[in-house]
Amino acid sequence: MGKKNNNKKNSDGGGGEITMGNYKKYGVPFYGASFVPHNVFRSTQQQKQINNNNQENYEEENEGCNKGSEYVIFGGGGGEGRSGIPNALVVSLFDRASNSLSDQPVSKFETGDDLPYRMAVHPAGEGVICSLPKSCRWFEWERIKKEDVFTIGLKQSEKVLYDLEHIGQQLAVNFSRDGSLLALGGEDGKLRAYKWPSMESLVDVPDAHASVKNLDFSPDGKFLVSVGSGGPGRVWDISSSTLKASLPKENDEVFGFCRFSQNSVNDPVLYVTAMRDRGGSIVKWNTTSWKRISSKHIVRDPISAFNVSDDGKFLAIGTIQGDILILSASNMKVQTVVKKAHLGLVTTLAFSQDARALTSASLDSSARVTQFEEIKEKGFNYWIILLFILLAAALYYARTEGFLI
Repeated sequence: MGKKNNNKKNSDGGGGEITMGNYKKYGVPFYGASFVPHNVFRSTQQQKQINNNNQENYEEENEGCNKGSEYVIFGGGGGEGRSGIPNALVVSLFDRASNSLSDQPVSKFETGDDLPYRMAVHPAGEGVICSLPKSCRWFEWERIKKEDVFTIGLKQSEKVLYDLEHIGQQLAVNFSRDGSLLALGGEDGKLRAYKWPSMESLVDVPDAHASVKNLDFSPDGKFLVSVGSGGPGRVWDISSSTLKASLPKENDEVFGFCRFSQNSVNDPVLYVTAMRDRGGSIVKWNTTSWKRISSKHIVRDPISAFNVSDDGKFLAIGTIQGDILILSASNMKVQTVVKKAHLGLVTTLAFSQDARALTSASLDSSARVTQFEEIKEKGFNYWIILLFILLAAALYYARTEGFLI
């Protein structure tokens, strides 16, 4: 399943080639995407039964996720009217060896008239929360058996998030790194944060922004950063539910996305995308002083999607022209470009857990997984250069003193 490899080639814009097997259309305009955590089955009720029965058979049935294949989830749809286009959560299988997504979804859960506009996958594999037009809904994973093959799907949970009923459209939804916190940002500008899964309210700011665009937790879960329509970015202290700092804009900047690096809890970095008249930039912030470290112009087109890998080594940008760029976080240089990765604007980006694959999706109903490798810096080792200088100096001294003829 999913291992058919369409070897049609397409230039990646960086001198290489990519196979088109990693690009599929599933008939649903997508707004959200994520790799499914590897431990997803261990959080299900079925896993408890399997543990009591036959763990060996379980591992054999799910070997696809452990031997080069990964599940990827996409969410979106045609909206309330739909016009024949379903609203759904789509699960696909990506095979790394053949670099291909499954031709058809391995499972598909339709959500009726409710469009899954934003979604967040719980990092421990508990389930998925989706923002719908008027509320948020919780979905749980389930094992599905098709023709003696086990795959995964979703079902609506019996757990009702009463605090998130009738709260209106949420434009941003995110879990903290350890899954103990949940944050939401509304179209109405309200910012909310809760303990998970108790739903104890921690932050409730009715006018955080005119409209909340994006948000992210710091790696240690102490701070929540949000950006919105108009005004600066803002840093919120979770424990006191107060404003910690403001992130001022310069000149005509418009902030779009915010993400912390995940490479170090002790020394994290905050990235914020910004649009100016010359195009999209990435601004780096110190997370102690909350001052700007640097700003670098990356792309001429507006940035429509952004993410940072879990290991903090890579940044990814999607544009309204459908291009994808993967950057090295150490020097902010673009190392991989996929021109026209999608025909429509890129709506979402997500890295795999090992930070060597990037999934993306678009309003043109397409989904893609792009594999890449870390590019090491080329150049001379400065210690070797210094050694040559010292040897040359010693040789010159020896000759001038008559030690060498």
